[in-house]
Amino acid sequence: MAFLHSSFPLHLTLLIALSLLIKPSYGFYPKLLNASLEASETDWSPAGATWYGSANGAGSDGGACGYGTAVEQSPFSAMVSAGGPSIYKSGKGCGACYEVKCSTNAACSGNPVTVVLTDECPGCVSESVHFDLSGTAFGAMANSGQADQLRNAGVLQIQYRKVECNYPGKTVAFSVDAGSNPNYFATLIEYEDGDGELGSVQLKQALDSDSWQSMQQSWGAVWKLDSGSALQAPFSIKLTSLESDKTIVATGVIPAGWQPGKTYRSVVNFDG
Repeated sequence: MAFLHSSFPLHLTLLIALSLLIKPSYGFYPKLLNASLEASETDWSPAGATWYGSANGAGSDGGACGYGTAVEQSPFSAMVSAGGPSIYKSGKGCGACYEVKCSTNAACSGNPVTVVLTDECPGCVSESVHFDLSGTAFGAMANSGQADQLRNAGVLQIQYRKVECNYPGKTVAFSVDAGSNPNYFATLIEYEDGDGELGSVQLKQALDSDSWQSMQQSWGAVWKLDSGSALQAPFSIKLTSLESDKTIVATGVIPAGWQPGKTYRSVVNFDG
């Protein structure tokens, strides 16, 4: 290094040279990266798993959340599960998404698959968390060609973690309950991205531009408002997610002249 005098102390020369050779780092921290990878491998928790229904089916014909035949169709595509009390949460857990995987049986692939909670398993209390998976979802945890072998394993010890729901191209949908009438409005709510679970639902009537009325959870993923007087449509519906506490508003999603049994699709969904 020509600008350093030969009599300059050797240890200072080496220190300056080293400082010139080291360049600033822009966001790559190997220790932090390793910690992140380690966290991603350790955020799994243990659970028990069984399956019900037909071997290649959706478990039940809709389940306790109220999704009906939608559980067999895209985007659910039979990759669904009933949950024990700790994850069903008296219906508040409806719509939550989980990754599940197994490695305790020779037929297990060890690869995670994503399932949506659509049903209740009230008797699944042997473990603190239990998934009663559809036959399709249970078999999806197996090595190729070994789904039947895995389904014959009985109660399986698995690992699970909650993940964000993501329904590409889908917006939140409201299926009006068949028992709804001018004074009573109830709706199934489905395809929520993000948490998948709802903490609260509110309704605003057409002639009430400021006041939101709280809806009550009726059962599963169905929410209701029993006003005692005629409700004035169109309705706007405000949704607040259970865990992240995010809020979206489906403005005027239920039109004037709405009909029981019909489904109305919004133009909104939660961000991931």
